[in-house]
Amino acid sequence: MTIGLSDEDRELRDSVRGWAARHATPTVIREAVEAKAETRPAYWGSLAELGMLGLHLPEEVGGAGYGLVELAIVTEELGRSMVPGPFLPTAVVSAVLNEAGRTSELEGLADGTLFGAVALQPGGLKLVRDGGKVTLSGTSSYVLGGQVGDVFLLAATDDAGALGFVVIDRDRLDVTELPSHDVVRRNAEVTVDGLELADGDVLTLDSQRVLDIAATLFAAEASGLADWATTTAADYARVRQQFGRVIGQFQGVKHKAARMFSLTEQARVTAWDAARALGDDIDASEASLAAAVAGAVAVESAFQVTRDCIQVLGGIGFTWEHDAHLYLRRAQSLRLLLGSTAWWKRRVAQLTIDGVRRVLSIDLPPEAEQIRADVRAELEPSKALEGAEQKAYLAEKGYTSPHLPAPWGKSADAVTQLVIAEELRAAALVPHDMIIGNWVIPTLIAHGNAEQVERFVPQSLRGDIVWCQLFSEPGAGSDLAALSTKATKVDGGWKLNGQKVWTSMAREADWGICLARTDGDAPKHKGLSYFLVDIKNSGLDIRPLREITGEALFNEVFFDDVFVPDECLVAEPGDGWKLARTTLANERVSLSHDSSLGSGGEALLNLAAEIPGGLDAEQMTVLGKVLCDAQSGGLMGLRTTLRSLTGAQPGAESSIAKLLGVEHIQQVWEVAMDWAGPSSLLGEQHRRSATQMFLNSQCMSIAGGTTNVQLNIIGERILGLPRDPEPGK
Repeated sequence: MTIGLSDEDRELRDSVRGWAARHATPTVIREAVEAKAETRPAYWGSLAELGMLGLHLPEEVGGAGYGLVELAIVTEELGRSMVPGPFLPTAVVSAVLNEAGRTSELEGLADGTLFGAVALQPGGLKLVRDGGKVTLSGTSSYVLGGQVGDVFLLAATDDAGALGFVVIDRDRLDVTELPSHDVVRRNAEVTVDGLELADGDVLTLDSQRVLDIAATLFAAEASGLADWATTTAADYARVRQQFGRVIGQFQGVKHKAARMFSLTEQARVTAWDAARALGDDIDASEASLAAAVAGAVAVESAFQVTRDCIQVLGGIGFTWEHDAHLYLRRAQSLRLLLGSTAWWKRRVAQLTIDGVRRVLSIDLPPEAEQIRADVRAELEPSKALEGAEQKAYLAEKGYTSPHLPAPWGKSADAVTQLVIAEELRAAALVPHDMIIGNWVIPTLIAHGNAEQVERFVPQSLRGDIVWCQLFSEPGAGSDLAALSTKATKVDGGWKLNGQKVWTSMAREADWGICLARTDGDAPKHKGLSYFLVDIKNSGLDIRPLREITGEALFNEVFFDDVFVPDECLVAEPGDGWKLARTTLANERVSLSHDSSLGSGGEALLNLAAEIPGGLDAEQMTVLGKVLCDAQSGGLMGLRTTLRSLTGAQPGAESSIAKLLGVEHIQQVWEVAMDWAGPSSLLGEQHRRSATQMFLNSQCMSIAGGTTNVQLNIIGERILGLPRDPEPGK
């Protein structure tokens, strides 16, 4: 895994990782830990020779001319390897000075002859302006990299309390080395007494921009720390045995590791977005929002993950000899030196309340314009149509599901799908949403016979057939392969007996897809078959199932010798499990054009605007956390889409997105009820009220595979932890 997405990004990651393996050996790290004071690493010159120190700087000062994304990739990898030395403060200082237009120190920072040091909080440093004279007095807050730094970037406040930053060479400061919580990269403090500052020593660059650059690079290093901790914990859990089996098989450990991975991915995507936002030519407030999200999410995530790593490691993780505590110390230091996580969350909330939004867009390749012209021309006749005629035209031309193979779709690749979505939106055209049919139709195209395809596919694409799914049973929810509905062969077809549950739209649907067991002697995944059931005419007993909201959107469906003709069996008996898991090679690709915060985040903002007197500090902090989760989910979707455009396989983001999204929307409506207060306790509220939405959202961590099962999937398929033992074994 890496912050970057391209092949070039991965090559850069591999280059840095290889360098770190050669230079930041366990011996080197332990020497740094046990040293009485921090010293300048002997290998710093080789890091400069690789161009890592000046990767983001202009070529005229010895840099490579790349941007913050590339710098973030390097920062992530060096953090992952716990490389001793002040790379992070040096990178922050050089990035800030470059943006501020102060070039005098950049060449030395790029070639490794100068080290950077940074303090983001003012401590007792005060700027005093007296006419044209500016002096600096007081003692700083902790200075990251201060024990070996040459160029100090220091926060200070003026008489009005405004924050500013000064840049001062070491020889003008009284530097005191401090015993440091982070024993690999240590801190110092500086004291000055009426130091007269020269022109340029006080940066004219906006102080928030300085903090945003720092937050971005702190987040990148935090991503590397979290990645090391998650990998280390998972590796240990795969081999450490207790109670007769490896600990990774226990769900308590497996789920903790999966949660660690989720937080790591959240740190990674927010750091990535902040780096690209600060490097893009976009509105400064939008870039600042991206940086604030990274500052609020990544360092806190790294702190939680490194702490959990020690828990998974157990006793060995609590020893001085294991590196786990070094990563915990580093993560906690980042968290405290960057400034209060609550402050960054409140900044996210305030920017968003002020109307700032992160635009999640994609630059399509040049060939998209010809595709766009063709699509626009083909859509033009549909504008004169209405209702069913319009949807029928769009279906006939392949726009209901463009990713499907022609003639049912347009065999659209990722670029074409995105162009089609943009053009449909621009023309205010909405093809039929098949809902459950979106799973049925690809299965029929891939596995159905010609008669089944001709009978069901065109009508479904037009909206003439509505589908429901008859899979879940009282004893087979997440464990779908345990279902017990039986299908017995009779002349001309099959007779089905059993019960299905949680079937939405059963009373409205025309047809349903049903999994039933046709071979009771076969292993549970092998004996299932896939049937098409005529809902209206098969004699099914459909009973509404009232939910906690008081509504009855779900149903129980009872089969009592329900006859299904042979022509409604899809593929062969026993193929049901394979069919239920079918996806076509050309997957659906989408990119939301709505707010990056989703409907839940926007709804919460609307509610916040109605609170008399506005939100207090605690509510602002909570709002910021919810909005960070919302934007993280949008970023994961964006990265998945970007991978699709390059033909790459889906990354870990898609596995995390459901987990994060479900818990986010549940939190949205829980917070909404809290803010509504006692009025939310009134009964019989409208369907879109906070109360009803809170109740309804409880199903989201159950439907489509429970959160617990999703955590198992992440632990087993991504982290490689062993599957749960078979019952009775």
